[in-house]
Amino acid sequence: MKIVQNTSNFSVRDETYVTIGTFDGVHFGHQKIIEKLVKEAKKANKKSVVLTFFPHPRMVLQKDASLKLINTIEERAVLLEKTGLDYLIIHPFSKEFSRMSALEFVRDVLVNQLNISKLIIGYDHHFGKNREGNITQLTEYSHVYNFKVEEIPAQDIDTVSVSSTKVRRALVAGNLKTANNYLGYSFMLNGTVVNGKKLGGTIGYPTANIDIKETYKLIPKNGVYVVKSTIHKKIVFGMMNIGNRPTVNGNHQTIEVHFFDFNQDLYHQNLTIELIYFLRDEQKFDGIDSLVSQLKKDEETARDYLKNNL
Repeated sequence: MKIVQNTSNFSVRDETYVTIGTFDGVHFGHQKIIEKLVKEAKKANKKSVVLTFFPHPRMVLQKDASLKLINTIEERAVLLEKTGLDYLIIHPFSKEFSRMSALEFVRDVLVNQLNISKLIIGYDHHFGKNREGNITQLTEYSHVYNFKVEEIPAQDIDTVSVSSTKVRRALVAGNLKTANNYLGYSFMLNGTVVNGKKLGGTIGYPTANIDIKETYKLIPKNGVYVVKSTIHKKIVFGMMNIGNRPTVNGNHQTIEVHFFDFNQDLYHQNLTIELIYFLRDEQKFDGIDSLVSQLKKDEETARDYLKNNL
């Protein structure tokens, strides 16, 4: 898969099959659309293209700082590459771009820049200035500019019964199993290992403190999770705490991972942490001894889960 920044930088002689969307989460519903796109494009000997946008339109048009995304744009690209897609175009979303009419978008972007042969979209897709473009207009324009339009029926999407909003709600509520089932993969956090207060090492549970630079990235409910990561091409399991560390009077949210059977310096390394099971809510304990006692129980529960489920 080739990644192209901005539709104006896209240039291919081949005709393309295109789908459009933010695709936050690249969940089962998204995967269904993209799998269809890739399959049909290959059959017709065309190139498959996903046109996505960054930042998220709501962040630009509504200045919605409260909107947190399931994926960073880098995570989204990694997930989309697994679909067998030929091209991912990441177009900068701006107020100026949002003012483009439906006709201008079809003519100038889809036809002139992307050389479109067929557009495959989800049910009830809207686009263009004030979201004026819909399936009716697309069908009209397709006759003018000689490309096909296929809308995936509502019942096909409903059978998946998934949306990015549902995934976000599940993660915020601590329903990791539900979220991961919707996604079709384990929700992930990507960040750099930074210096912490090194308290974990003094109590037998050294941790890697994960710093996530993307402020728009959704952080799940505070609590303890069973996790896995690939470090130097080796899968390593562990448990992760998201929270404010109330037992030691913490005053800000941290993300700390203790890896099992692992003893390597990880400072400044970038790690992808996959969340595979929610163990418990964050708690405040009477003191360090009570905390250590609970950590031992957490480790035992986590190892049992891994033994019985993986």
